[in-house]
Amino acid sequence: MTGLHATVHAPDREGRPSPIRRSLETGRNLWRRLTSMSTALVLLFLLALAALPGAMLPQRSLNAQKVDQYIADRPALGPVMDKVELFDVFASFWFTAIYVLLFVSLIGCLLPRLADHFRALRSDPVRAPRNLSRLPHHDLGTLHISTEQATEQVRAALRGWRVVVRSENAATVSISAEKGYLREAGNLIFHFSLIGLLAAVALGRLFGYEGSVIVIADGGPGFCNTSPAVYDSFRAGNSTDGTGLEPFCVKVNDFTADYLDNGQAEMFTSNISFQTGEQIGANTWQDYRLRVNEPLRVGGARVYLTGHGYAPTFTVTFPDGQTRTETMQFRPDDATTFLSSGALRFDPPGGTYADPEERRKNQIAIEGLFAPTAYFNGTLLTSVFPDLLDPAVAVDIYRGDSGLDTGIPQSIFSLNSELINQGRLVKEDRVNLRPGESTALPDGTQVRFDGAEEFANLQVSHDPAQQWVLVSAITMMVGLLISLLIKRRRIWVRLRPGATEHETRIELGGLARTDHAGWGAEFTTISARLVTGSRDRPTP
Repeated sequence: MTGLHATVHAPDREGRPSPIRRSLETGRNLWRRLTSMSTALVLLFLLALAALPGAMLPQRSLNAQKVDQYIADRPALGPVMDKVELFDVFASFWFTAIYVLLFVSLIGCLLPRLADHFRALRSDPVRAPRNLSRLPHHDLGTLHISTEQATEQVRAALRGWRVVVRSENAATVSISAEKGYLREAGNLIFHFSLIGLLAAVALGRLFGYEGSVIVIADGGPGFCNTSPAVYDSFRAGNSTDGTGLEPFCVKVNDFTADYLDNGQAEMFTSNISFQTGEQIGANTWQDYRLRVNEPLRVGGARVYLTGHGYAPTFTVTFPDGQTRTETMQFRPDDATTFLSSGALRFDPPGGTYADPEERRKNQIAIEGLFAPTAYFNGTLLTSVFPDLLDPAVAVDIYRGDSGLDTGIPQSIFSLNSELINQGRLVKEDRVNLRPGESTALPDGTQVRFDGAEEFANLQVSHDPAQQWVLVSAITMMVGLLISLLIKRRRIWVRLRPGATEHETRIELGGLARTDHAGWGAEFTTISARLVTGSRDRPTP
């Protein structure tokens, strides 16, 4: 047309959608795929699979020293495993990615289902199908009452159902009834509780903390939950800086382990004393019996008894008569017999050596094995039972610079091998000792083994979302039971006039929307209650 100008925005010269539209369609398709129930199930399976390394491998947040030892024993594979965060599974980027994707997938999948369920609750049951005989459950009969009376009788029989009466024509009435809406509600409760559980666990990881500390079970000073520095290992949540910890103090009075005849531990029990709040300043203590899986709850924190071991005591008498006594925990290398290894370092007392350099060169270091129930094969020491029945040690005694003055962190379970290789620590003696026995070094220094104390390994955990984890787990079980026990089912009844004014032809059809199992008996009961007259044919 002359004088008119029309502008047509073609997608492009080849008729394909524009790049922006293609990107939007790709994003929409990815969103639909991510928010499908099949994707949520796959992600849930991947999350369980990803958690396996956290259960099978030592984790740095729980025992950093065990992780270091695991890597040292596997110099080729260990660093690679550490690089892919197999020793920090639950804080790794890949575990977090699966966790977040599962969270998003469940929300995107459940919100439309929730909207559909609300629409179903507001809508009426669907109309009766044209041919009820094609339904899984069907019955026919004749009632010797009028159609109006038959309608009221059907309503009474279907009390508790959602019932809608419709007139199909001037003579025929259809009744639609539906029951079991709680099945879908239970399903939604289960899945939303799962989301709540995931969210609660994530919040606990963000705002909680967990520390592990070894405490000698001799009624000593114990520890106070005031700073991460008091713990042997400490893991703070991503939003926790280690300040503002729940204030309390704990001291371990004793430790008792019950063993079976084969050496297997049956129960660990520790009598502890603790104080909180104003009790700390007043020096008032409360007693508590701490057992495995029976934690002490203090405010928002929980104190668990997670393990135990032995701490040998040595006394070193220097040539001038001054003594140093030290008790140090040894690491159990054999979980069955508690054969343990460890190391101790002794700095000479002041005045023993006037020259600081000379004093550094005369430090005493001890490294070796401890057996709670000793057995000697010649001079080789081993342990045959985990209880403290016949203790003994097999130790190497060194003199020299033990590294106490370097300021470099050292393992409490072993000496620095570089100091030994460099000749800065020189072995003076190798000896087996029982409690009360001692050995003399060439310069007159005496090293005595005094015995051993038991230590308790305590774990302090603070999880501000713990109660929500419990609530979510309970509601998950409730929702699961509802979805399993309740069935969504429908019944349709069609009423037609019979041969006389006081006869009504009744036809019933039943359908279970989900699972047919167990539904037939209920339909038979309702049918028997309604169809009281003669039947035109038996129920299929």
